[in-house]
Amino acid sequence: MEQQLVVFELANEHYGVEISSVESIIKMQEITRIPHSPAFVEGITNLRGLVLPVIDLRKRFALEAQETSRDSRIMVVALGSMKVGMIVDAVSEVLRVQSEAIEPPPSMTTSSRANFITGIAKLNDILVILLDMSKILTMDEQVELSSVV
Repeated sequence: MEQQLVVFELANEHYGVEISSVESIIKMQEITRIPHSPAFVEGITNLRGLVLPVIDLRKRFALEAQETSRDSRIMVVALGSMKVGMIVDAVSEVLRVQSEAIEPPPSMTTSSRANFITGIAKLNDILVILLDMSKILTMDEQVELSSVV
């Protein structure tokens, strides 16, 4: 069995998500900040007439902040009934990965704070951290995010 993954970069690490969870990948565009929104929310943007909340995955993962570059992208994913944009450093490729190349997540990532890590794919000379986008935010955070838009 194989999985098809969208591989993206964040703080010099590679992450992968099931291609079915990614609705689109767009270049960075204007983001309007919203007062009193959660710290990991960059703001909102207009995507083809849809007001979309935008999350900075660096902030969500407590990584060092970085200015966006020309490689930065917004991945649009569905979190339940809500579409959300997630800022990543770059989207590198779409890959097919055999299930034999995927190992379970390390035991240190099985806490409730990191339950969105589903495994590690070993691809030639890189490791790709596999994520379940539906678990990136807790239910409380999803409710809080829905109040932003």
